[in-house]
Amino acid sequence: MEQKQAAVGMTKLDRENVYEWKKVKDRITTHLVERAGVPFLQFSLLEETGIVTHAFSTRLGGVSEGVCSTMNVSFTRGDREEAVRENYRRLGEAVGFDCADLVCSDQTHTTNIRAVTEADRGKGFARPKDYTDIDGLITNVPGLVLATFYADCVPLYFVDPVKKAIGLSHSGWRGTVGKIGKKTVERMQEEYGSNPSDIRAVIGPSICQDCYEVSADVIEEFRKAFSKEYWPELYYAKENGKYQLNLWRVNELIFREAGILPEHTAVTDLCTCCNSSLLFSHRASHGKRGNLGAFLMLK
Repeated sequence: MEQKQAAVGMTKLDRENVYEWKKVKDRITTHLVERAGVPFLQFSLLEETGIVTHAFSTRLGGVSEGVCSTMNVSFTRGDREEAVRENYRRLGEAVGFDCADLVCSDQTHTTNIRAVTEADRGKGFARPKDYTDIDGLITNVPGLVLATFYADCVPLYFVDPVKKAIGLSHSGWRGTVGKIGKKTVERMQEEYGSNPSDIRAVIGPSICQDCYEVSADVIEEFRKAFSKEYWPELYYAKENGKYQLNLWRVNELIFREAGILPEHTAVTDLCTCCNSSLLFSHRASHGKRGNLGAFLMLK
Protein backbone atom coordinates (compact mmCIF):
# COMPACT_ATOMS: atom_id res chain seq x y z
CA MET A 1 0.00 0.00 0.00
CA GLU A 2 2.88 2.37 0.73
CA GLN A 3 4.13 1.88 -2.83
CA LYS A 4 0.72 2.69 -4.33
CA GLN A 5 0.40 5.84 -2.26
CA ALA A 6 3.83 6.99 -3.30
CA ALA A 7 2.96 6.51 -6.95
CA VAL A 8 -0.14 8.67 -6.73
CA GLY A 9 1.90 11.71 -5.76
CA MET A 10 4.27 11.42 -8.70
CA THR A 11 3.90 14.21 -11.22
CA LYS A 12 7.55 14.49 -12.24
CA LEU A 13 9.88 11.52 -12.63
CA ASP A 14 13.54 11.49 -13.47
CA ARG A 15 13.97 10.33 -17.07
CA GLU A 16 15.85 7.22 -16.01
CA ASN A 17 13.73 6.46 -12.95
CA VAL A 18 11.55 3.36 -12.87
CA TYR A 19 8.90 2.94 -10.19
CA GLU A 20 8.04 -0.66 -9.40
CA TRP A 21 4.93 -2.10 -7.77
CA LYS A 22 4.42 -5.26 -5.77
CA LYS A 23 6.00 -8.45 -7.05
CA VAL A 24 3.62 -11.17 -8.17
CA LYS A 25 5.22 -14.61 -8.10
CA ASP A 26 8.62 -12.92 -7.76
CA ARG A 27 8.15 -10.91 -10.96
CA ILE A 28 7.87 -7.13 -11.14
CA THR A 29 4.84 -6.81 -13.39
CA THR A 30 4.27 -3.07 -13.78
CA HIS A 31 6.55 -0.06 -13.79
CA LEU A 32 6.09 3.64 -14.42
CA VAL A 33 8.52 5.47 -16.67
CA GLU A 34 8.65 9.07 -17.86
CA ARG A 35 9.94 10.14 -21.26
CA ALA A 36 9.55 13.53 -22.89
CA GLY A 37 7.62 14.69 -19.84
CA VAL A 38 4.97 11.97 -20.18
CA PRO A 39 4.61 9.22 -17.52
CA PHE A 40 3.26 5.87 -18.74
CA LEU A 41 3.17 2.27 -17.57
CA GLN A 42 4.95 -0.72 -19.06
CA PHE A 43 5.09 -4.45 -18.27
CA SER A 44 8.25 -6.46 -17.81
CA LEU A 45 6.79 -9.60 -19.36
CA LEU A 46 6.16 -7.82 -22.66
CA GLU A 47 9.46 -5.93 -22.64
CA GLU A 48 11.30 -9.23 -22.32
CA THR A 49 9.95 -10.43 -25.68
CA GLY A 50 11.92 -7.71 -27.46
CA ILE A 51 9.41 -7.55 -30.32
CA VAL A 52 6.83 -4.98 -29.18
CA THR A 53 6.41 -1.35 -28.26
CA HIS A 54 3.71 -0.99 -25.64
CA ALA A 55 2.26 1.30 -22.99
CA PHE A 56 -0.66 2.02 -20.70
CA SER A 57 -1.22 5.74 -20.27
CA THR A 58 -1.74 7.61 -17.02
CA ARG A 59 -3.79 10.77 -16.52
CA LEU A 60 -0.57 12.84 -16.29
CA GLY A 61 1.47 14.69 -18.88
CA GLY A 62 -1.24 16.00 -21.20
CA VAL A 63 -3.01 19.29 -21.94
CA SER A 64 -6.67 18.49 -21.25
CA GLU A 65 -8.50 20.46 -18.57
CA GLY A 66 -11.28 19.96 -16.05
CA VAL A 67 -12.49 16.42 -15.37
CA CYS A 68 -10.40 15.18 -18.32
CA SER A 69 -7.14 16.63 -17.01
CA THR A 70 -4.62 16.08 -18.24
CA MET A 71 -3.83 13.05 -20.47
CA ASN A 72 -7.27 12.13 -21.81
CA VAL A 73 -7.18 9.99 -24.98
CA SER A 74 -10.91 9.88 -25.74
CA PHE A 75 -12.75 12.02 -28.29
CA THR A 76 -16.10 11.13 -26.65
CA ARG A 77 -15.73 12.56 -23.12
CA GLY A 78 -16.52 16.19 -23.96
CA ASP A 79 -12.86 17.17 -24.26
CA ARG A 80 -11.57 19.56 -26.92
CA GLU A 81 -10.47 17.66 -30.04
CA GLU A 82 -7.27 19.68 -30.34
CA ALA A 83 -6.36 18.80 -26.76
CA VAL A 84 -6.93 15.08 -27.34
CA ARG A 85 -4.82 15.16 -30.51
CA GLU A 86 -2.01 16.92 -28.68
CA ASN A 87 -2.22 14.29 -25.94
CA TYR A 88 -1.80 11.55 -28.54
CA ARG A 89 1.14 13.39 -30.10
CA ARG A 90 2.86 13.58 -26.72
CA LEU A 91 2.17 9.91 -25.97
CA GLY A 92 3.44 8.84 -29.36
CA GLU A 93 6.66 10.79 -28.88
CA ALA A 94 7.17 9.35 -25.40
CA VAL A 95 6.27 5.73 -26.13
CA GLY A 96 7.71 5.55 -29.64
CA PHE A 97 4.86 5.34 -32.13
CA ASP A 98 3.39 7.48 -34.92
CA CYS A 99 -0.23 8.49 -34.36
CA ALA A 100 -0.92 7.96 -38.06
CA ASP A 101 -0.40 4.23 -37.42
CA LEU A 102 -3.09 3.92 -34.72
CA VAL A 103 -5.97 1.49 -35.13
CA CYS A 104 -8.61 2.05 -32.45
CA SER A 105 -11.28 -0.20 -31.00
CA ASP A 106 -15.01 0.63 -31.02
CA GLN A 107 -15.88 -0.59 -27.53
CA THR A 108 -19.43 -1.60 -26.62
CA HIS A 109 -18.67 -4.39 -24.10
CA THR A 110 -18.85 -7.14 -26.72
CA THR A 111 -16.49 -10.08 -27.24
CA ASN A 112 -15.97 -9.23 -30.91
CA ILE A 113 -12.37 -9.39 -32.18
CA ARG A 114 -11.10 -7.67 -35.33
CA ALA A 115 -8.09 -8.96 -37.24
CA VAL A 116 -6.34 -5.72 -38.18
CA THR A 117 -4.58 -5.41 -41.55
CA GLU A 118 -2.64 -2.72 -43.39
CA ALA A 119 -5.96 -1.45 -44.75
CA ASP A 120 -6.93 -0.39 -41.21
CA ARG A 121 -3.95 1.87 -40.57
CA GLY A 122 -5.07 5.16 -39.03
CA LYS A 123 -8.67 4.19 -38.32
CA GLY A 124 -10.08 5.91 -35.27
CA PHE A 125 -7.47 8.68 -35.29
CA ALA A 126 -6.23 9.73 -38.72
CA ARG A 127 -9.45 8.66 -40.45
CA PRO A 128 -12.88 7.34 -39.47
CA LYS A 129 -13.52 3.76 -38.45
CA ASP A 130 -15.64 1.66 -40.82
CA TYR A 131 -16.44 -0.94 -38.15
CA THR A 132 -18.45 -0.97 -34.92
CA ASP A 133 -18.78 -3.11 -31.78
CA ILE A 134 -15.13 -4.17 -31.60
CA ASP A 135 -13.60 -4.70 -28.14
CA GLY A 136 -10.57 -6.72 -29.24
CA LEU A 137 -7.89 -6.20 -31.88
CA ILE A 138 -5.25 -8.61 -33.22
CA THR A 139 -2.60 -8.22 -35.89
CA ASN A 140 0.64 -9.60 -37.31
CA VAL A 141 1.50 -6.41 -39.21
CA PRO A 142 4.56 -4.58 -37.82
CA GLY A 143 4.07 -0.87 -37.24
CA LEU A 144 0.32 -0.91 -36.65
CA VAL A 145 -0.52 0.45 -33.20
CA LEU A 146 -3.46 -1.31 -31.59
CA ALA A 147 -5.34 0.99 -29.17
CA THR A 148 -8.09 0.28 -26.62
CA PHE A 149 -9.52 2.50 -23.86
CA TYR A 150 -10.19 2.31 -20.11
CA ALA A 151 -11.35 3.90 -16.87
CA ASP A 152 -11.68 0.80 -14.62
CA CYS A 153 -12.21 -2.08 -17.10
CA VAL A 154 -9.43 -4.60 -17.68
CA PRO A 155 -6.84 -4.26 -20.48
CA LEU A 156 -5.60 -7.61 -21.78
CA TYR A 157 -2.31 -7.68 -23.72
CA PHE A 158 -1.19 -10.69 -25.79
CA VAL A 159 2.18 -11.17 -27.49
CA ASP A 160 3.19 -14.26 -29.47
CA PRO A 161 6.98 -14.03 -29.93
CA VAL A 162 7.06 -17.16 -32.12
CA LYS A 163 4.48 -16.28 -34.79
CA LYS A 164 5.09 -12.54 -34.30
CA ALA A 165 1.46 -11.67 -33.58
CA ILE A 166 -0.22 -9.50 -30.96
CA GLY A 167 -3.64 -8.86 -29.45
CA LEU A 168 -5.21 -6.20 -27.25
CA SER A 169 -8.67 -6.55 -25.70
CA HIS A 170 -10.99 -4.52 -23.48
CA SER A 171 -12.62 -6.64 -20.78
CA GLY A 172 -15.26 -5.15 -18.50
CA TRP A 173 -17.51 -7.50 -16.55
CA ARG A 174 -19.50 -8.36 -19.69
CA GLY A 175 -16.38 -9.05 -21.71
CA THR A 176 -14.92 -11.02 -18.83
CA VAL A 177 -17.95 -13.25 -18.30
CA GLY A 178 -18.00 -13.71 -22.09
CA LYS A 179 -14.32 -14.74 -21.91
CA ILE A 180 -12.98 -12.23 -24.40
CA GLY A 181 -9.45 -13.18 -23.33
CA LYS A 182 -9.97 -16.75 -24.48
CA LYS A 183 -11.67 -15.58 -27.67
CA THR A 184 -8.71 -13.34 -28.44
CA VAL A 185 -6.33 -16.28 -28.12
CA GLU A 186 -8.59 -18.42 -30.30
CA ARG A 187 -8.62 -15.76 -33.04
CA MET A 188 -4.82 -15.53 -32.87
CA GLN A 189 -4.71 -19.30 -33.35
CA GLU A 190 -7.07 -19.12 -36.33
CA GLU A 191 -5.49 -16.12 -38.04
CA TYR A 192 -1.79 -16.56 -37.30
CA GLY A 193 -1.31 -20.13 -36.12
CA SER A 194 -0.39 -19.04 -32.59
CA ASN A 195 0.18 -21.72 -29.97
CA PRO A 196 -1.35 -20.57 -26.65
CA SER A 197 1.65 -21.96 -24.77
CA ASP A 198 3.87 -19.44 -26.59
CA ILE A 199 1.73 -16.37 -25.85
CA ARG A 200 2.75 -13.87 -23.18
CA ALA A 201 -0.31 -12.29 -21.60
CA VAL A 202 -0.74 -9.34 -19.23
CA ILE A 203 -3.74 -8.27 -17.15
CA GLY A 204 -3.22 -4.53 -16.91
CA PRO A 205 -4.22 -1.74 -14.48
CA SER A 206 -7.94 -1.81 -13.69
CA ILE A 207 -10.33 -1.87 -10.76
CA CYS A 208 -9.43 -4.20 -7.89
CA GLN A 209 -11.80 -6.53 -6.04
CA ASP A 210 -12.07 -4.32 -2.96
CA CYS A 211 -13.29 -1.42 -5.11
CA TYR A 212 -15.56 -3.34 -7.47
CA GLU A 213 -19.01 -3.79 -5.96
CA VAL A 214 -21.58 -5.47 -8.20
CA SER A 215 -25.17 -6.65 -7.90
CA ALA A 216 -26.47 -10.20 -7.57
CA ASP A 217 -27.53 -10.39 -11.23
CA VAL A 218 -23.92 -9.83 -12.31
CA ILE A 219 -22.69 -12.56 -9.98
CA GLU A 220 -25.31 -14.93 -11.37
CA GLU A 221 -23.78 -14.53 -14.84
CA PHE A 222 -20.38 -15.50 -13.44
CA ARG A 223 -21.87 -18.50 -11.67
CA LYS A 224 -23.22 -19.68 -15.02
CA ALA A 225 -19.88 -19.19 -16.76
CA PHE A 226 -17.49 -20.66 -14.16
CA SER A 227 -17.38 -23.88 -12.18
CA LYS A 228 -18.58 -23.68 -8.57
CA GLU A 229 -15.15 -24.67 -7.29
CA TYR A 230 -13.84 -21.26 -8.41
CA TRP A 231 -16.59 -19.10 -6.95
CA PRO A 232 -14.79 -18.38 -3.62
CA GLU A 233 -11.83 -17.00 -5.61
CA LEU A 234 -13.98 -14.80 -7.83
CA TYR A 235 -16.25 -12.92 -5.42
CA TYR A 236 -17.49 -12.54 -1.87
CA ALA A 237 -20.88 -11.49 -0.52
CA LYS A 238 -21.56 -8.42 1.59
CA GLU A 239 -24.20 -7.67 4.20
CA ASN A 240 -25.88 -5.14 1.89
CA GLY A 241 -26.75 -7.85 -0.63
CA LYS A 242 -23.98 -6.79 -3.01
CA TYR A 243 -20.78 -8.61 -3.98
CA GLN A 244 -17.13 -7.75 -4.54
CA LEU A 245 -15.93 -9.19 -7.85
CA ASN A 246 -12.30 -10.02 -8.67
CA LEU A 247 -11.88 -9.32 -12.39
CA TRP A 248 -8.12 -9.90 -12.16
CA ARG A 249 -8.53 -13.46 -10.90
CA VAL A 250 -11.36 -14.23 -13.32
CA ASN A 251 -9.24 -13.18 -16.29
CA GLU A 252 -6.30 -15.17 -14.98
CA LEU A 253 -8.51 -18.28 -14.92
CA ILE A 254 -9.65 -17.47 -18.46
CA PHE A 255 -5.99 -17.36 -19.54
CA ARG A 256 -5.48 -20.84 -18.05
CA GLU A 257 -8.57 -22.09 -19.87
CA ALA A 258 -7.19 -20.64 -23.11
CA GLY A 259 -3.92 -22.54 -22.67
CA ILE A 260 -1.66 -19.68 -21.61
CA LEU A 261 1.00 -20.87 -19.18
CA PRO A 262 1.22 -19.44 -15.64
CA GLU A 263 4.85 -18.49 -16.22
CA HIS A 264 3.79 -16.52 -19.31
CA THR A 265 1.20 -14.49 -17.38
CA ALA A 266 1.53 -11.24 -15.44
CA VAL A 267 -1.24 -9.77 -13.30
CA THR A 268 -1.18 -6.11 -12.30
CA ASP A 269 -1.27 -4.92 -8.71
CA LEU A 270 -2.37 -1.43 -9.72
CA CYS A 271 -6.00 -0.44 -9.17
CA THR A 272 -7.43 2.46 -11.15
CA CYS A 273 -9.92 3.31 -8.40
CA CYS A 274 -7.35 3.19 -5.57
CA ASN A 275 -5.01 5.39 -7.61
CA SER A 276 -7.43 7.89 -9.14
CA SER A 277 -4.88 10.73 -8.98
CA LEU A 278 -2.65 8.75 -11.32
CA LEU A 279 -5.27 6.91 -13.40
CA PHE A 280 -8.79 7.73 -14.58
CA SER A 281 -11.47 5.78 -12.70
CA HIS A 282 -15.15 5.79 -13.57
CA ARG A 283 -16.11 4.66 -10.08
CA ALA A 284 -13.86 7.04 -8.18
CA SER A 285 -14.97 10.04 -10.26
CA HIS A 286 -18.65 9.06 -10.51
CA GLY A 287 -18.32 9.14 -14.29
CA LYS A 288 -16.64 12.56 -14.51
CA ARG A 289 -13.37 11.59 -16.16
CA GLY A 290 -11.31 11.08 -19.29
CA ASN A 291 -10.04 7.79 -20.68
CA LEU A 292 -6.76 5.93 -20.39
CA GLY A 293 -5.29 4.13 -23.38
CA ALA A 294 -3.58 0.78 -23.91
CA PHE A 295 -1.19 0.64 -26.87
CA LEU A 296 0.57 -2.34 -28.46
CA MET A 297 2.68 -2.48 -31.63
CA LEU A 298 4.91 -5.07 -33.28
CA LYS A 299 8.33 -3.57 -33.97
